[in-house]
Amino acid sequence: MKIRDRYIAKTLLSYTMIVLVVWVSIYSFFNFLAELNIVGQAGYSILSAFTYIILQLPEVAYKQASPIILLGCILGMGHLASTGQLLIFRVSGASILRITLLTLKNSLVFILFFIAIGEFLAPISSNFAENSKSASLENYSVSTNQEGFWIRDGNNFINVKRNIDGVIFNGITIIEVNLLNKIERVIKSKSASFDGNSLEMTDSEIFSIDNSNFIDNISLKERNYFNKRVSFDQDLIDSLEKEPEDLSTWTLIKQIEFLSDNKLRSGVFEVELYKRLIQPITLIAMILLAMLFIFGSTREVTLGRKIFIGVALGLSFEMLSRIASAMALSFDFSPFLSSILPTFVVMFIAIILLIQKSIHY
Repeated sequence: MKIRDRYIAKTLLSYTMIVLVVWVSIYSFFNFLAELNIVGQAGYSILSAFTYIILQLPEVAYKQASPIILLGCILGMGHLASTGQLLIFRVSGASILRITLLTLKNSLVFILFFIAIGEFLAPISSNFAENSKSASLENYSVSTNQEGFWIRDGNNFINVKRNIDGVIFNGITIIEVNLLNKIERVIKSKSASFDGNSLEMTDSEIFSIDNSNFIDNISLKERNYFNKRVSFDQDLIDSLEKEPEDLSTWTLIKQIEFLSDNKLRSGVFEVELYKRLIQPITLIAMILLAMLFIFGSTREVTLGRKIFIGVALGLSFEMLSRIASAMALSFDFSPFLSSILPTFVVMFIAIILLIQKSIHY
């Protein structure tokens, strides 16, 4: 690697790390203020709130990776432009496309670093943070996830009235249907425990329905213990309490597979998965667009304007992406196309304009 290339890489790394520290610090500060509302309840102290915020840092950094890298690159390249160093690089033979490609290469290294944090470190630290917070508030909060849920498992429709902790359920109803979509059996239980493979129910009532005649015959059996095997696992139950953007990529894939196998809508999860998979390409598109402003700027461009450009680009693209996602979910468009279309439209426009600028600059 040439000295020039190493210098550009070092500059981009320095500014990206500065943006990372400042951005995450501001974000965490407001999160900490929100946590102060429950400090003093049960065993939840200021130290507990501070620990919770610290453990959430990897997740915050991962979710904010794109604007952090984008702003870091804009500030880094803006610094080189405002100090005349980009002009020197151009005079020494480095083309606009060469400098742009070097910027993109460093940006991809950054985003791969953030992806590694998001997929491996963030889930562990976030789960530990949530468990630690729940333990501190155990004596205060009866339960933070008492809401029930419906779930389809093959030809079984399962309703849980109260999900205590993802393992203990209250008020279970299982409706079994046959291939003709007629109810064959209904199982009701006061409580059940989930071991990851089956529901172990107590105090159960089993209603068997014989619909072979014109009049359905219903018979009742009572059991103290009843075991029902299911195809979903603990990860899927845990994911019911989270938004798609809070799930790991692997959990998203499993969720989509389960919903698709059971003929349920998975669009909202597919949109999140595709957005996540093309995140590196999205970042490339935004940086290409930003480079147009960098090479068009001169020394009088202020730091405030560089930050404004970065924030404006990020917000504009985020708004475009959200509109495309909403249209996909509302009008049943392809989640894949709705996720990649904004990225490739922006990238196509940016490449054309950057090539033109490279020819005339």
